[in-house]
Amino acid sequence: MSGIIGKKVGMTSIFDADGKNIPCTVIEAGPCVVTQVKTIATDGYDSVQLAFDEKKEKNTTSSLKGHFAKANTTPKRKLVEFRYFAEAKSLGQIVDANLFVEGDFVDVVGTSKGKGFQGVVKRHGFSGVGMQTHGQHNRLRAPGSLGASSYPSRVFKGMRMAGRTGGSRIKIQNLQVVKVFAEQNLVVVSGSIPGAKGSYVLIEK
Repeated sequence: MSGIIGKKVGMTSIFDADGKNIPCTVIEAGPCVVTQVKTIATDGYDSVQLAFDEKKEKNTTSSLKGHFAKANTTPKRKLVEFRYFAEAKSLGQIVDANLFVEGDFVDVVGTSKGKGFQGVVKRHGFSGVGMQTHGQHNRLRAPGSLGASSYPSRVFKGMRMAGRTGGSRIKIQNLQVVKVFAEQNLVVVSGSIPGAKGSYVLIEK
């Protein structure tokens, strides 16, 4: 599956041919450098490693400096492997927004915004007790009963409770490429994608 590393720029909207307003997300797609090509003979599987976004050399370890030097490129911040790349790639080759054409359907992988420690109403959509009758004054957003007492005398695994929310890897599938601005390395896809502005995303074709 071919792909590229990108960075979320923000959201906008575009009018289609029928005059319908489509919400879209703008992604800075590349340019990425091929920093390693793995093969079955040497590594046991086929993949292409891409690198994206400039990084200061003083903040790069010596081992990574040598890794980037093999590809004849400057240090990069983000390294990602893509399995089953559609076209054969060579070390040091550039992959940019020209990988996509308008009308393509892509999958976008990102890390959702972290919400911190949240209760069950925000985390799982519980409605709470909903009333303040019969002396209930602090139960509106409480989770309620967690299970029986004498049997099984424990809380089952997977019980929906309060906890950390967000900050997880999420894939949004079948987003259509609405516009491609190859000169600016920008790809506009329909709909929203996970993550904050400036966060890294993977676009899989």
